Amino acid sequence: MAEVMVARGPDSAGVWSQGRVALGHRRLKIIDLSEAGAQPMVDAELGISVAWNGCIYNYEELRTELTSHGYRFFSHSDTEVLIKGYHHWGDRFVDHLKGMFAFAIVERDSGRVLLGRDRLGIKPLYLTEDGKRIRFASSLPALLAGGGVDTRIDPVALNHYLSFHSVVPPPLTILRGIRKLPPASLLAIEPDGRRVATTYWTPDFSRSAERADWTENDWEDAVLESLRLAVKRRLVADVPVGCLLSGGVDSSLIVGLLAEAGQTGLKTFSIGFESVNGVAGDEFVYSDIVAKRFGTDHHQIRIDTARMLPALGDTIGAMSEPMVSHDCVAFFLLSQEVAKHVKVVQSGQGADEVFAGYHWYPPMGAPEAASVDGSVAAYRSAFFDRDAAGVHSLISAAFAADGDPSGLFVTEHFGAAGAETGVDRALRLDTTVMLVDDPVKRVDNMTMAWGLEGRVPFLDHELVELAATCPPELKTAHGGKGVLKQAARKVIPAEVIDRPKGYFPVPALTHLEGPYLDMVRDALFTPAAKERDLFRPDAVERLLADPNGRLTPLRGNELWQIALLELWLQKHGISGPAA
Repeated sequence: MAEVMVARGPDSAGVWSQGRVALGHRRLKIIDLSEAGAQPMVDAELGISVAWNGCIYNYEELRTELTSHGYRFFSHSDTEVLIKGYHHWGDRFVDHLKGMFAFAIVERDSGRVLLGRDRLGIKPLYLTEDGKRIRFASSLPALLAGGGVDTRIDPVALNHYLSFHSVVPPPLTILRGIRKLPPASLLAIEPDGRRVATTYWTPDFSRSAERADWTENDWEDAVLESLRLAVKRRLVADVPVGCLLSGGVDSSLIVGLLAEAGQTGLKTFSIGFESVNGVAGDEFVYSDIVAKRFGTDHHQIRIDTARMLPALGDTIGAMSEPMVSHDCVAFFLLSQEVAKHVKVVQSGQGADEVFAGYHWYPPMGAPEAASVDGSVAAYRSAFFDRDAAGVHSLISAAFAADGDPSGLFVTEHFGAAGAETGVDRALRLDTTVMLVDDPVKRVDNMTMAWGLEGRVPFLDHELVELAATCPPELKTAHGGKGVLKQAARKVIPAEVIDRPKGYFPVPALTHLEGPYLDMVRDALFTPAAKERDLFRPDAVERLLADPNGRLTPLRGNELWQIALLELWLQKHGISGPAA
């Protein structure tokens, strides 16, 4: 299992076992590069072992606090802070952590195991279980390598994939036999085999009494100060930290704040592709403005179309779950180049979900979206790829899920206390679910495929808590992300803020033709696909007859969506009848 994750941790490896528990680890050396920081880490004095992935940005403060309580440290790593923190505070030690993490902690004397995941799900944790054992890993393919996994397709997960814009909410994955630990949760496996699941953090998306009299300027100052601290926290490392610079507001603001914090010679990286059919493949004009303003050591990475097709297979191989976004291959190729220069980068993901940057948020504030049912209808019309009938027209009868799982999921989420307006409900759902299982997972999978650690300051949990209480109209103003854009004017050039909203342009995947269309057709007609019988042949033929004619409301290609799932299953060696 650990061998499958060499790319995530290319620097060293370790294994440990005792009694019924075994841990394996692949290490990416970021903090305490010595062997004292190696994993699995065993504290013989306290009788606690740990294997984990991530970074605790406030580990030095926690170390000082724990030292004052009498703990002695044998390393300078953040790993050891997890051990001492767990011993001192118990399971709620996670409340003290500022960072991203997925961990397994083992008590030597009792055999108790505690699994945990950070508040925003930045680091992944997958589980598989049979009658005899529980296994867990940072990636789904690592569990497959262990064998004995039920790889049949989960019908409810398939429904989410095809309707909820390819997002499969936890604990489900597309495979019946593999589950994922939800963000902000702990799973204790007690010595007697009992499982105790705990959610330890839930953001409140309602207005805060102590901020009721804040002006727009107060909010802008508070957001900027919180982001400034988040960016500074994410400089903690014993290796250089770079920054991905797309040229949009989010990454540009991070670069500006890093420069403000005194980072000189900051390495920044932008990616561009060849133009196709008049669609521009780069946004270098904006990233160049920022790089010049702040004097960064800037790298323009140009990817010619010839590199795209060969990289697609490896990109799909790097996916722990099927991810339909065109950004994946861009991130994969960008990470490949960036990893030649640095081991850690800050990235702007999360700002659109946290500060309401997408086009579907303003309509959520309309009077007809005020009720829960109205909110669900407005959200569905903008975000869902297809309704339940559309899903059933695409898949074979054996994979049909009862009812409308995605609609039910959104309705229940919107109906929970703590978000009273349509915009707040959508932001809460997107921040805690969609963001985790789309952009955040993409950043983790594609950077770690090259032994590169991606850090996302917009997902600092204190910044997320602050933004959640911000009045929705301040966030949706100025075409979205209003409060963030106004705050950014104090740091970065106006022409970067007032530009049209950009994205990672990958023209060759936006319009399927030539070898890309051939790859899609081949995948859907392989013997493995025919044996699996996931999709109705007539539906596949209809999409292939007009490969770019059917787009989802969010401009996703319907043919690419079904082909990507089949390509992912084949790439990971999943064969046989899927039902």
